[in-house]
Amino acid sequence: MTESVLPVKVAALYHFAVVEDPAALRLQVLPLCEQHGLKGTILLAREGINGTIAGTPEAIDQVIAGLRSLPGFADLEVKYSKASAMPFLRMKVRLKKEIVSMGVEGVDAATEKGDYVDPADWNRLIADPDTIVIDTRNAYEVAIGSFAGAIDPKTESFRDFPAWFDDFSEKLRQDPEKKPKIAMFCTGGIRCEKATAYVKAQGFDDVRHLKGGILKYLENISETDSLWQGDCFLFDQRVAVGHGLREADYDQCYACRMPLNAADRASPDYVPGEACPHCIDQRTDEQRARYRERQRQVEKAAEEGRQHLGTA
Repeated sequence: MTESVLPVKVAALYHFAVVEDPAALRLQVLPLCEQHGLKGTILLAREGINGTIAGTPEAIDQVIAGLRSLPGFADLEVKYSKASAMPFLRMKVRLKKEIVSMGVEGVDAATEKGDYVDPADWNRLIADPDTIVIDTRNAYEVAIGSFAGAIDPKTESFRDFPAWFDDFSEKLRQDPEKKPKIAMFCTGGIRCEKATAYVKAQGFDDVRHLKGGILKYLENISETDSLWQGDCFLFDQRVAVGHGLREADYDQCYACRMPLNAADRASPDYVPGEACPHCIDQRTDEQRARYRERQRQVEKAAEEGRQHLGTA
């Protein structure tokens, strides 16, 4: 099936804003999504909204218009892509302390974030040898693709980023006369937007981030002109996309969450649902037995024409 006729439209959305009553907002957002038959997850917190939803193109367009009509959300950031099948099982709207978990009090991404850089201007910025380019994603995401020359913090979660940057920034402070130019990016823009707010709070002024994230870049910049290398990891059943937001050939290991390419899946260490070459020696017999039973349930559900509840 070609990209143009894929039946499911996917919207990755976020916006940092001051939300006085997230619970009241949920009473507006959940019925809006359910009314149009969408599936996915939306997080609400006092700092804003974040989520990924999927449905028919018409339904997605109507829900995005509805969300943008809510007070404070006119500038909702949205990245669209398509999927060959519904990547989610149900519709959830959850209340959280943060829409992206950094674990640091007082980070104000609504008013103190860095400057946006449009995808069309990104190549010129990161090609400048004076620009420090930082990938704010986790190590297992970076493993399958990143921008050439970007620094990989090798974090396991976004909550590790502040500590990593605190250590890294000591090198930047060694020359007080030099004002570093920092450019950051992430999948859809939300993590790097909050990361820029944290970095600015540490006293760095020239801080920028890729507007719309990697997804917007891959959508708008041709493969010929692109400085992106590899594929972009996603947190849904598509696992990864490439240039033009085409679905890439990856599965994901249930045990360690690593994306698996064709070579990984051909390895004798790959046991679907149980282990892969990245974690074969890192799980106990008890853990692998649990994974094995889960995989049996997934396969049974598939044989019966239903989706296993743990797969979305």
